Formats: sequence, C-alpha cells, structure tokens
Amino acid sequence: MSLLVKLTRALSRVPLEVLYRLSDLLYPVVYWVVRYRRRIVRRNLVHSFPEKSLREIKSMERRFYRYFCDIMMETVRQLSISEDEMRRRMVFSNEQLMMDQLRQGKSVMLMTGHYCNWEWGLSVSYYLPDGCKVYPVYQRLNNPAFEELMLEIRGHLGGQCIEKDELVRTMFKLRKEHKHGIYGMISDQSPLKKFIRYRMEFLHQDTPVFLGTEQLARKYDYPVFYLDVRRVKRGQYACEVVPVSLEPAATAEYEITNRFMSMLERSIRRQPELWLWSHNRWKHSNSGDSMS
Repeated sequence: MSLLVKLTRALSRVPLEVLYRLSDLLYPVVYWVVRYRRRIVRRNLVHSFPEKSLREIKSMERRFYRYFCDIMMETVRQLSISEDEMRRRMVFSNEQLMMDQLRQGKSVMLMTGHYCNWEWGLSVSYYLPDGCKVYPVYQRLNNPAFEELMLEIRGHLGGQCIEKDELVRTMFKLRKEHKHGIYGMISDQSPLKKFIRYRMEFLHQDTPVFLGTEQLARKYDYPVFYLDVRRVKRGQYACEVVPVSLEPAATAEYEITNRFMSMLERSIRRQPELWLWSHNRWKHSNSGDSMS
C-alpha cells in the first residue's frame, strides 16, 4: 500500500473543519508554486466566458483553485464520514419522483458532471427503496492502489461501482435478474476522437459529447434525471433531482443529451468556479484552437 493511500485513510478521520485549514494552506502551493494546469484552466475560462474581462477571469480562476483544494479535502473526508454528517452536508430535494420510478420496479439513469461535489451525490443511496442500489460508472485507474482507494471511498456512501467496459453486460445481467437501481453517469467528459459521433455548442465552444447514457436510456426506456447541485456554503450543498426524460424511448435522437448539457451549462454559469476547469475538455474541438 502506498504512503499516499495510508495518509488518505488517516486524514479521513480528521473533522472537515480541520481539513479546510489544510485546504487553505494547499491553495497557494497548487496555484502559485505548482501552477497545476494553469494554462488549461485559463484557456478554458477565457473561451467559455468571452464576455468577461481578464480581471473577472482571473478572479474566477482563483476561486476555482480554492474550491479544487476544498473538494480534495471533502473527498478524503468521504472515506470515513458518518451518515448523519453526510445527510446534513448534502441535502436532497425533489427526489421523490425518482424514488417513485424505483418503487415501480424501474431502473433510472442519473446524469451529472464534474461539478460541485459530484462524489457526495452518491449519498442519494440513503434514500433508496429497499433492494435498490446506486451503481456509479467509472473508468479503471492505472494504479491498482488508487483504484482500490477510489472504490473504497465510493463504497462508503453505498456505491457499487461498475467499470465502464462492463456496463452494458452488467445492465443486461441485472435486468435479467429483475434487479434495479440508479446508474450514476458522469456525462461531461470528452470522448476519444475515434468515438466522436455528435458535437454541439457548449459554453460557446464546439464540444464533442458522449451519447452512451442517452443510448442506454432509450434502449431500456429507463427514466433519466439530473443532479443539480448548489454549494450553499463551505461543506454544505443543496441537491435537486431534476427529471430529464421520464419516457426516453419516446425521445428524438440527441434530445436527452442536449437537455442534459443545457442543464449543466446553466449550473456552471450559476457558480462557474465549481466545475472542473482543469480537465482538458476541448482537446478534440473543431475550432482549430484546441489544446493538446
């Protein structure tokens, strides 16, 4: 086991208020010394908010890095956080419609992005009907120790992870066994160039998007919901469960994807510092100005 994994497990037992002090110390190191992906972050912000002045962009950039350090500490704390504390920190609303679908024996697709604390969204598992589970879909990590740690962190909130290459087979198997639950999809990543099938304008930029969630939802007619998360204050979130489509099989091609991306853009514009701007999201853009 690596030293970093051991340290993460030890730190997870520290109260979040203390971890935030560590975040405050970490911020100037990440932003000013290491300068972690500063070039990518600045370019993404400039292209996404052409109406903003450079001064406004820099302010947004610094707020992002402060939050980036906070979310690292929140993810560490997730490994040991109690259910009572988690319920206080991540408050759900409008989740009843999704729970009703589950009670009717339907599985649902839950779409989110790398926005706010997407990991804490797994705490929706506390509200599930008996017999239901949350299945977060993930991509296998190259480092086995980090993969084990990530699975442990998500499992602590009730998530039973499914590796993305196993998703279709697992969904078919669970459906055949009459098991149902929530498939958690982080749907704002950039597809590999050879898998790009659809592009749209997102945050003023040509953006290739994944279609997997929509395709599976339409195939199985699984209702689709969006987690619209707001940061109320440090360590406190409000999460509204918003329907994207209750009858996916009846939707037109790209309709679900367009709705989700539109909802995500509204969330980002509301609190822009909370999205993962360090991700090289537009590396396959057709703008001719993408970053390698």
